[in-house]
Amino acid sequence: MSLDSVSLGRTGLQVSEIAFGTWRFGREDDAGTIEVGRDQADQLLDAYADAGGRFIDTADMYGSGRAEQYIGEWLEDRDREDFVIASKIYWPTREDPNGSGLNRKHLRNNIDEILERLGTDYVDVLYTHRWDDDTPAREFMRTLDGFVRDGKVNYLGTSTFEPNAWKVAKANEIARQEGYEPFTVAQPRFNAVNREVEGNYLEMCLDYDVELVPWSPLAGGFLTGKYTRGEDPPEGTRGATDQQFVDSYLTEENFDALEEVEAVAEDVGASPVQVALAWLVHHDQVTAPIVGARTPEQLEENLAAADIELTREQFDQIADAK
Repeated sequence: MSLDSVSLGRTGLQVSEIAFGTWRFGREDDAGTIEVGRDQADQLLDAYADAGGRFIDTADMYGSGRAEQYIGEWLEDRDREDFVIASKIYWPTREDPNGSGLNRKHLRNNIDEILERLGTDYVDVLYTHRWDDDTPAREFMRTLDGFVRDGKVNYLGTSTFEPNAWKVAKANEIARQEGYEPFTVAQPRFNAVNREVEGNYLEMCLDYDVELVPWSPLAGGFLTGKYTRGEDPPEGTRGATDQQFVDSYLTEENFDALEEVEAVAEDVGASPVQVALAWLVHHDQVTAPIVGARTPEQLEENLAAADIELTREQFDQIADAK
């Protein structure tokens, strides 16, 4: 298979229809074991590139900076211009009272560290990883605009856990008034069961020409089909060890949606994983969902979702389940 290119809205960038997320790169578990090390990261990045992938997503805090370092080392043997690299900034990466948030001191320090780890002069998209209510939007939009003017960043995005449409609209109105670079990309959580963005947030994105590149397209693994209504979660899964996951995902309403995903998967001869991803690929407002993987085989299964065709009836069957 080969991933198609799609337009990242008014940025004019061409990106892959499925992005590759690197949040597992360099990440330590509770026992101190790195989940995806350098060699495994290389294999995953190679598999993604071999499938025509060019849209790589990371963050300064993934693996305490190791994710960006792995990507930078991998890029040394490739043409940087072949890839669209997105990173994020907000969370603390050092012990410093000013070492987190969107204050100017933290932003200016961390953008240089991001570029150094990635081994590049610029990132294509820089997301604010979370919103900072302690720093006025006018201040951080001015600082971010400076990154664009200095050539360190090409485009700005915002990543949110609980999306607030009015905050993004406020920031973009400030940008319009002051001539700053606006947010043109948004990275909210969005999947067949997490639908918080539907309504005001999606309407805001349409009105401000903001493109969606959603994270958690498989709802933390719930949409993989590994869970069954009325049965104990399989041993070794998040559902077996994480009560918050149980309370958030193993609900009757979510199982209704999962069963529709599984029904469509049976109809089209695909896995629930692939159909859950295909539902986002087919969504009118989604540019590219972000997938992660531990192995090249997992990644290959995820990327195969781009080849799945859903009818309007099948798309609506899943959409109407929530």
